[in-house]
Amino acid sequence: MSCEKSIIALVDCNNFFASCERVFRPNLVSKPVVVLSNNDGCVIARSNEAKALGIKMGAPAFKNEKLFERNGVNVFSSNFALYGDMSKRVMDTIRPEVDDMEVYSIDEAFLVFEGPAAEERARALRVKVEQWTGIPVSIGLAPTKTLAKIATRIAKKMPEMNGVFVLSSPADIARALQRCPVEDIWGVGSRSASKLQSYGITNALKLSLADSGWVRRNLSVTGVRLQKELQGTVCSTVNDHAPRKKNIRTARSFGKEVTSLAGLKESVGTFAVNCARKLRREGSCCSAVTVFVNTNPFKPQATQYNAARTIKLEVPTNDNLEIVDAAIRALREIYRADCTYKKAGVLVGDIVPSEQVQLGLFDSVDRTKRGTLMKSVDSINDKMGRDKVRLAVQGFDRKWRLRQERLSPCYTTRFSEILTVRV
Repeated sequence: MSCEKSIIALVDCNNFFASCERVFRPNLVSKPVVVLSNNDGCVIARSNEAKALGIKMGAPAFKNEKLFERNGVNVFSSNFALYGDMSKRVMDTIRPEVDDMEVYSIDEAFLVFEGPAAEERARALRVKVEQWTGIPVSIGLAPTKTLAKIATRIAKKMPEMNGVFVLSSPADIARALQRCPVEDIWGVGSRSASKLQSYGITNALKLSLADSGWVRRNLSVTGVRLQKELQGTVCSTVNDHAPRKKNIRTARSFGKEVTSLAGLKESVGTFAVNCARKLRREGSCCSAVTVFVNTNPFKPQATQYNAARTIKLEVPTNDNLEIVDAAIRALREIYRADCTYKKAGVLVGDIVPSEQVQLGLFDSVDRTKRGTLMKSVDSINDKMGRDKVRLAVQGFDRKWRLRQERLSPCYTTRFSEILTVRV
């Protein structure tokens, strides 16, 4: 393809979690692989071979154990430390090869190719990513983000495209839109899809040709922007600066149900520290800390209880000590000794940039000293491993932690688990 103008591309890692497991286990190539969710609950990633066996996304693992055994399916617990590091390697490999880049998710990024030979550059990039990281990717190129999403889907489903597909001419775009069901359009949820289908709009082409006034009335201004993107007008540019998060949440279902306040304090304290670390990484502070707890809804015979409490902070902060203190206070207010808890979480909100924090007149915290302390804690934990330096409330026993019976080694983030090669 030769094009003097810029073109948007979407790079999507193929079956990313399953591909990460295969990088360090080449004997799994061409064999069915699935990755399970937290607590080994349900399937969240499948290799193509697993898809061919009829294993559905979100399928409960315990209902498919016989299918796994019968077909030799390789089953892994989710290893997010490994996946996060592999994602960084993929993104770092891509960044020097493109003119602009927006990391969209752990396995996707929007790119901009300026000038001619965009398709050739995309094909070379695909080869480089797989060669340097071991992760196969698909790339779709088109005038807009929404069309690039559709192009990437086609690149994945058509092996003859060799992982790269370009939507450029009006005729090609019209054919692709006609073959794209409305429920598969990026940004169209299940409720909107049902509404559109009830009016006879069953594919992306029909949505692009619909009356814009009708689209505005039924799908709001967001629907109008989506329609324009399908028509080839850029409404969402590639932004290399991720927008600041409005809320940050850390929550887990427990591998073993928790009854004691001490056990909940361990988990909530750990979740609060995780939120604080994420705030510091993006240069933000919060002034609201929310804690919630849930019992097990699948045990109706047990006492059912779901509660949440929010604590407001006088001065926005990203300090572990302050956020954990607020979280534990909130937990004490909602804890009930007669309940057995299955899940808890911490959410920090009212987020502002660190450089825009307004101090309080009666603030007694030495924020310069605390800031230096948090930098030291982050530096040690980055070098030695997460939570090597921790607050006492986080504990060490952690009986509540996730069940991960099929966890693969953290090949790239723990010295003790680096691959050993014998010659």
